[in-house]
Amino acid sequence: MEKLNKHYIDGGWVASVDGTRFAIKNPADDSILGEVTLGTALDVDRAVASASRAFETFSKTSKAERIALLNRLLGVYTNRLEEMAWAITREMGAPIDMSRAMQAGCGVDHIKSFIEVLKAHVDCETLPNGDVLHREPIGVCGLITPWNWPISQVAQKVLPALAVGATCVLKPSEYTPLSAALFAELIDEAGYPPGVFNLVFGDGPEVGSAMSRHPDIAMMSFTGSTRAGIIVSKDAADTVKRVALELGGKSPNLIFADNGKDLEARVTASVANCFQNTGQSCNAPTRMLVERSCYETVLQIASRAAADQKIGEPADPGDHIGPLFGQLQYDRVQAMIQVGLDEGARLLAGGLGKPVGFEHGWYARPTVFADVNNQMRIAREEIFGPVLVIIPFEAEEEGITIANDTLFGLAAFLQTGDAERAKRVCSALRAGTVTINGQSTNYGSPFGGYKQSGNGREGGPFGLEDYLELKVRGGLGLTT
Repeated sequence: MEKLNKHYIDGGWVASVDGTRFAIKNPADDSILGEVTLGTALDVDRAVASASRAFETFSKTSKAERIALLNRLLGVYTNRLEEMAWAITREMGAPIDMSRAMQAGCGVDHIKSFIEVLKAHVDCETLPNGDVLHREPIGVCGLITPWNWPISQVAQKVLPALAVGATCVLKPSEYTPLSAALFAELIDEAGYPPGVFNLVFGDGPEVGSAMSRHPDIAMMSFTGSTRAGIIVSKDAADTVKRVALELGGKSPNLIFADNGKDLEARVTASVANCFQNTGQSCNAPTRMLVERSCYETVLQIASRAAADQKIGEPADPGDHIGPLFGQLQYDRVQAMIQVGLDEGARLLAGGLGKPVGFEHGWYARPTVFADVNNQMRIAREEIFGPVLVIIPFEAEEEGITIANDTLFGLAAFLQTGDAERAKRVCSALRAGTVTINGQSTNYGSPFGGYKQSGNGREGGPFGLEDYLELKVRGGLGLTT
């Protein structure tokens, strides 16, 4: 039984001030893995005070010193990658091969990327008008991360903060504390000074709000639901702090008939992409928009792909999906599948209940709805499970209109055999990332969204900007 009854503050593990216990569960069988002590506003106060003290010296470190620390973290993380993979598999149900390659493996690539970004970063430059621009670390940063990609989001917030010389307080999801605790160990082992990185376990209403409202936190970076992101913004407003948000999505995936012989492969890959991570990704292509002339063919391909989707235990090797992270998400997905049925969508695959042989955990059936229109709730709301909706369109312009008819704008996907169409449609889509014919973007590119998918960007040089303040000065006013 794992017992995480302390927070990492000022370079050591310290007991919570009047915290409460919260069960850590294995989504594969709902067994209890251990418990975590959820902190209080008083724990946040201690962590912020520690980060504020550390900022006085860490903000003055050289770029070379911070690159050396990141390189040490890279070595430590790489050596303990297997531990991280198993932590994520146990706490949120990611299949172990996927956990090694992606859930935990992405941490290595994020560190490498930010090392290169920091090397190229210019913190002082002369502007064309002769004034001098300084880029300086913003101060103490409050970081709140979700359960669905626990280390990816921790890395994309903690790394840029530490890279520029800022300090931070991290609140990971209370549902995935094992990977966060291990990350704190890695920071410690890499030799970061006390107080530069602090970790407070807790929930949103107590710890998250205390961070967002804290007068000594200069900026908040939050990844999660749009509903919770709005709360963070409101809590932060009274202290006029910077807020960066990466929120929900309902990403369109436009399928054109001009794919020709590649149609089956691209639709099959699109279905698999929707179901990856058991559908628990904010940028998943969950709305498949299909040109009418190939609609029936696509339905057949998608139905086969869903039927072929493998389901398995998280601890087993192989290319399969695991359970949803817990009962909370399972109940949400079941409720939305029922909504789809009630709305009159045609069920092509899956449906209510658990897959045969997987009744012991929070497994959901890979589900595909056809004949959906864009006004249905299943087409407008983020389901966050292995549920795909398919919507027909007549011509390119209508497809673009449907794609953009959403509150969100995190990502979009496009399958076409026409290079000019790809460029034309890409430029018309209101989304932060567009993936064309399965060619995803690389580490170091900005990630974030339009509209209610948030503001700010993570990754690469753009990922540093939220953690920097700009100071400009004129000439020195001296004569020689």
